[in-house]
Amino acid sequence: MIRKKRKRIEELTAYLEEVNIGGTASILQAKEDEFSMLQDEIYKTVTTLYQTKEDALLAKQNYADHLANISHQLKTPITAALCSLELLKEASPSVYADQAIGQLIRLKDLGEALLTISRIDSGTLTLERKLIDVYTLLNLAADNLYYPAEEKHVTIQIKDSGSRMFMGDMEWSMEACLNLMKNCIEHSPEHGTVYCEYSQNPLYTEILIQDEGSGFDKEDLKYIFKRFYRGKNANGSGIGIGLSLAKSVFEMQNGTVTARNLPDGGACFEIRIYCH
Repeated sequence: MIRKKRKRIEELTAYLEEVNIGGTASILQAKEDEFSMLQDEIYKTVTTLYQTKEDALLAKQNYADHLANISHQLKTPITAALCSLELLKEASPSVYADQAIGQLIRLKDLGEALLTISRIDSGTLTLERKLIDVYTLLNLAADNLYYPAEEKHVTIQIKDSGSRMFMGDMEWSMEACLNLMKNCIEHSPEHGTVYCEYSQNPLYTEILIQDEGSGFDKEDLKYIFKRFYRGKNANGSGIGIGLSLAKSVFEMQNGTVTARNLPDGGACFEIRIYCH
């Protein structure tokens, strides 16, 4: 009798374990015993959980589709308005035209950000998995920030620590690093330096991006990677999506991104891409 009960408990336990790991658990044979009521309740609970999961996935997909639609709907009128304003500016230069163009460019960037968010949320953003050389990655990101850095007289210094590779998507990883570097440039003092260095161990590849600014506000650190969040000391005309995007991209590549203040001042972004 005890052996029979133990076997029955093991069957139910194995069923729940299969459900918990996301497998397709086969329905157990109905038996009339003291565990019958428990088995029925387990089935009801699992069925409800599956339905809740499907509803949540559908809601997530609908949300992503709505964001994508909004982005596409915004793109056409914004582009048309920008062209009209550029022509107006050529015919009659005006500071008001410049201001309007700046705001429209922000709207255009917002539309592109919404499209990227929708692809991330819906799981349709597909990343390549190829070997990436970290030194090359950081230099490509820095090259794309030549003009913002030059305008503020900020130097991007990349320490060459030899060839260190990780599996990932070069274009999106570069976009992520670029966003982190851009944040450091915006918060650097005139003639400051943004420092980039990297290392590798058997567990992960680490990239550090640091600046010489005043660091993160203590309250901002809790929300720094939240979408559309702009901290108290936010600079530039960003829309608050760059840091969130960077975090999402590296998380999709089995990585993490964290932010902290340096002991001697300045901010530091720490990227870790794990091997397994």
